[in-house]
Amino acid sequence: MSGVPPRRRVVITGIGVTAPGGVGTKDFWHLLTDGRTATRRISLFDASSFRSQVAAEIDFDPGLHGLGPQEIRRMDRAAQLAVVTAREAVADSGLEFTALDPHRTGVTIGSAVGATTGLDEEYRTVSDGGRLDLVDHRYAVPHLYNYLVPSSFAVEVAWAVGAEGPSTVVSTGCTSGLDAVGYATELIREGTADVMVAGATDAPISPITVACFDAIKATTPRNDDAEHASRPFDASRNGFVLGEGAAVFVLEELTNARRRGAHIYAEIAGYATRSNAFHMTGLRPDGREMAEAIRVALDEARLAPQDIDYINAHGSGTKQNDRHETAAFKRSLGSHAYDVPVSSIKSMVGHSLGAIGSIEIAASALAIEHDVVPPTANLHNRDPECDLDYVPLTAREHTTDAVLSVGSGFGGFQSAIVLTGPGRSDR
Repeated sequence: MSGVPPRRRVVITGIGVTAPGGVGTKDFWHLLTDGRTATRRISLFDASSFRSQVAAEIDFDPGLHGLGPQEIRRMDRAAQLAVVTAREAVADSGLEFTALDPHRTGVTIGSAVGATTGLDEEYRTVSDGGRLDLVDHRYAVPHLYNYLVPSSFAVEVAWAVGAEGPSTVVSTGCTSGLDAVGYATELIREGTADVMVAGATDAPISPITVACFDAIKATTPRNDDAEHASRPFDASRNGFVLGEGAAVFVLEELTNARRRGAHIYAEIAGYATRSNAFHMTGLRPDGREMAEAIRVALDEARLAPQDIDYINAHGSGTKQNDRHETAAFKRSLGSHAYDVPVSSIKSMVGHSLGAIGSIEIAASALAIEHDVVPPTANLHNRDPECDLDYVPLTAREHTTDAVLSVGSGFGGFQSAIVLTGPGRSDR
């Protein structure tokens, strides 16, 4: 339409990742491309009484990664992961944040379960290990209120980068990491912000979280083979492996990024989210809602199904989910679903709930950067109902210029995001 300004385009110019198997984007990418797994028996607490005793933990020392004693005292583990990861993303972007208009710089952080680890630990302290009905607040950490409100995650990151623009926490279950980046993208597109620090964090490996998933038998009981316990799309899969982690990005408007000569990993070309309004944990087998999110994201990106070079799947390793999204890919991409490589990095880094969507966006951007598709580890015997190309065991060199990444969350959330390469012709 005449007189309508062109849509502002949004690109990733900085990436930070803290994930099982290593702290930092390079270690994360090496783990994925090597096809190594970071799943093991839970060591963060005594899990011997639980049905599922497996998780993908991070060997994380906040002091060794730049946090001071007061920051460590103030922040829950998930907040610590977010701040350390955001600092990596900012350094990677090459942006001088002190030179930016702080009111045009914002933060969006996704999280499914907030400061679960800190709240769990503090309850055990103030209740004397659960023996007191009336807890004694004098034994609590002074900043306990920060654990209660997930908004503190965005606050901590905003303080760390000096952002005074929009500051938001997005909590939409296991799609939080996708939705936080999608929301940040829209803020830049509409002109509310020029730069966004966006991503997600979760550190849910705690007794209360493990107990919750034990109750519904969603996590795997394969405790005797923790290293190979996460098996998306494999016929022997029997539940997901809980994880933890964070991924944070610096997002910029394309013209400004090009003007300053920034390294551009990928453009966020399309995003959409839908809800199935069906069941708290159940999924319809036809994948209709995820397929609709994919369709809208592709339309926004102005891409046809056959333009997608790689799908970074949700791939949780539950029978219900793997079949659901396989159906969604067929429904949305048609015959191209059989030609495009698909993989799940949860096979290697577990399922970090709200954080995993952002971690998977990082994997998608790096797949574009290196023209390499990460594998699905532990996939030896494919479920006959999951009959697509799931890139078993070994990473694959593959020209990757357009990536679809999807997420599915309890409550019926279904989200899709499309990334394209920086060299793709202007549309």
